[in-house]
Amino acid sequence: MIKQVKLNDDIIFGDPKKPFVLLAGPCAIEEEDRVLRIAEGIKKITDKLRIPYVFKASFDKANRSSIDSYRGPGLEEGLRILERVKKEIGLSVISDIHLPEQA
Repeated sequence: MIKQVKLNDDIIFGDPKKPFVLLAGPCAIEEEDRVLRIAEGIKKITDKLRIPYVFKASFDKANRSSIDSYRGPGLEEGLRILERVKKEIGLSVISDIHLPEQA
């Protein structure tokens, strides 16, 4: 038996009636307006196709191949932008963490 994890009323991971949930967004949060446009664009598509959707983007991509690569806006700014996606676009959001103090 697969354990179910309820994110909200529309998204239940492990639900045999809705086995697919799309987690999508830019790899790293960059310009705020771009993040909002991406979230809105994917939401329009997933709404039309009736696909459950969770917006995913990282505020810190610590696993870059070059030390000089852009890593993201950082925890506070990144969470502020993700909060806008949640409130203004109406999406659940998820990100990844790299350190215990980011949890």
